[in-house]
Amino acid sequence: MDKDEAHDYISSLLNQNLRIHTTDGRMFRGTFKCTDPDMNLVLGNTHEYRQPSKEEASAAAANTSGDSVSLDMTSRYLGLIVVPGQYIVKMEVEQFLSQMKS
Repeated sequence: MDKDEAHDYISSLLNQNLRIHTTDGRMFRGTFKCTDPDMNLVLGNTHEYRQPSKEEASAAAANTSGDSVSLDMTSRYLGLIVVPGQYIVKMEVEQFLSQMKS
C-alpha cells in the first residue's frame, strides 16, 4: 500500500466507530477524529472498558456458592481522548450489517 492509498484509507475511517485495544488490556470504543504521524489517535464520545481488578474478581468469587464466576468488563465514559500510538495493539472498525457494502 503506497502513501496515497494509506491516506485515503485512514481518511475513510474518519467519524467511524473504532474499538482500540491497548497493551494494558483496556479497550476504548469511540468515534475516530484524527491521527498523527506517530499513530496517536483522537477518539470522541469514548467509553473505556477494562477487565475487573483482582480484588473485584476475588470478592465476586467469595460471594458465590461454588458456581463459576463470569465478570463482564467494567466501563466508564471518558469523552474526547488521545490514545498514544505506541500502546495500540489492535484497531477494529465497528460496523453493523446495514453499514457493510455488499
